[in-house]
Amino acid sequence: MKIGAHLTIEKGYVFALEKLQKMGGNCLQIFSTTPRGWRSASLSPVQINNFLAKKKELGIEPIFYHASYLINLGDFSSIGHLSKQSLEKELNLASQAGIKGSIIHLGSFKLNAPNYQKLAANISAVLEKTPRDTLFIIENAGNKKIGKTLEEIGQIIKLVKNPRVKVCLDTCHLFSAGYDISTKSKLEKLLKEFEEKIGLEKLEVWHVNDSRDAFGSFRDRHENIGQGTLGLGAFETLLNHPQTKNYPFITETPGFDNLGPDKKNIDILKNLVKKS
Repeated sequence: MKIGAHLTIEKGYVFALEKLQKMGGNCLQIFSTTPRGWRSASLSPVQINNFLAKKKELGIEPIFYHASYLINLGDFSSIGHLSKQSLEKELNLASQAGIKGSIIHLGSFKLNAPNYQKLAANISAVLEKTPRDTLFIIENAGNKKIGKTLEEIGQIIKLVKNPRVKVCLDTCHLFSAGYDISTKSKLEKLLKEFEEKIGLEKLEVWHVNDSRDAFGSFRDRHENIGQGTLGLGAFETLLNHPQTKNYPFITETPGFDNLGPDKKNIDILKNLVKKS
């Protein structure tokens, strides 16, 4: 089973791999660069080779980027242009570093009227300038931004018409947006809707986070596993259901020491996995 975490690259990509291994994880998510600025992602050839060697040595796979928090492909002016440039550089680097792709919040239309054709054109522009071995992974929103419903995500994917576009489902965001996965039957209802509106072949990875806020609140604040309003049952169901247990599960929790995802969150998830 693939259980991992989002870790900082403050001390480098290789350090993130080593830290994850000590935590007991085997799949990883990182930022390519600072998530709160437009600084371009870059690695030297030596850094790329060291990362690839360590990744292979530790058997950590898959690895994903999480795109910058500033990305807004629903903007059709300067921010949208910067967003496309940022993602183009990130996905080109992902191909060199053996990283599967970028998990992306699409942003919001803000003062613009919703224009899904232009949004799809922005996504297509990124795909045209990036390697075919990388994925553009849309993350569902837990607030009132683009991607809060499966129907909206499905509409966008149908407009883009590119096999590289995939989906990441975040448990906290689902809960905040009014999707209940607390029991087997409710999870199966979600999966059925996903199949109808998007297609399960598009689902690539799960973010496993508890929620600090109430069901349907449209507030997407993460909490440590078992400490929030989602509760342990939802995670036990997700980790053991035959339709979901083989996906990568990545936690983005605040950590029990408030220093980010930690070994305790990974251990809690592992302990929920039923031995076959």
